[in-house]
Amino acid sequence: MSTGAEGRPGPGIAHRVPDLGALELLLAVARLGSLGRAARELGITQPAASSRIRSMERQLGVALVDRSPRGSRLTHEGALVADWARRVVDAAEAFDAGAQALRDRRDSRLRVAASMTIAEYLLPGWLIALRAQRPDTAVSLRAGNSAAVAERLLDGEADLGFVEGLRVPAGLDATVIARDRLIVVTAPGHPWARRRAPLAAAELADTPLILREEGSGTRQVLDAALGGPARPLMELSSTTAVKAAAVSGAGPAVLSELALGEELSARRLVSVPVADVRLARDLRAVWPTGHRPTGPARDLLSLTRGG
Repeated sequence: MSTGAEGRPGPGIAHRVPDLGALELLLAVARLGSLGRAARELGITQPAASSRIRSMERQLGVALVDRSPRGSRLTHEGALVADWARRVVDAAEAFDAGAQALRDRRDSRLRVAASMTIAEYLLPGWLIALRAQRPDTAVSLRAGNSAAVAERLLDGEADLGFVEGLRVPAGLDATVIARDRLIVVTAPGHPWARRRAPLAAAELADTPLILREEGSGTRQVLDAALGGPARPLMELSSTTAVKAAAVSGAGPAVLSELALGEELSARRLVSVPVADVRLARDLRAVWPTGHRPTGPARDLLSLTRGG
């Protein structure tokens, strides 16, 4: 930090050194011998170039350019400043090249963590669309429950995550990308499949169900809707496994509507209406607090919300 005459902090170096645009202009004048040609090369008007040179001269306190009908040439002081400027501009170009290399490295891969329902039924379409936009980006997807997604993001093992639970996990920021609801389903031969009246909440709470494991977003929503833990008949770690068990007639299950289109259409499973139980939920994209997605992660986030 610079200090003034009395030891107080003085203006930063950015206030004492001309900006890069002004330094590039001075170098162009030195190379071309004309303020007008330098202005045209840099895509600015000659009056704007003259104003920038005058401003730089006032800032530095020395004359930099001699102007005459035959053209423009640097003063002795201007030549010294141009020599220093060339080193500054070269350093800036190296800085820019290094920053671009970092961006290229970031953009070469995307690590996604997603809870099971989103990973199986929504992400494939989004990733196909991302591939069209960024064919050179390698994408890796790790599927797990919502708790595992949060852990991977916080451990730096994923760039963007997707979860299904009721709350945003601690340490993460989020945005809602879709809404979903859970459905109680059974095989056609189960007594619930022939019910005329909706299933009472108390009966659902008292009945052993085929469930996702604890920590899954589906389980969190169901437990909250019932006002306490659901009773597990089986606990399975994937939506596909829960569906297969329900189709086999092992018992009733609670699953995302997104996962059930084919089974309900083919009558391999039957939807059972439930009274007075709210089984809706938000689906969210999540990332570590204060680290808004950039590059491929930002583009994927945009695709999930329709562009």
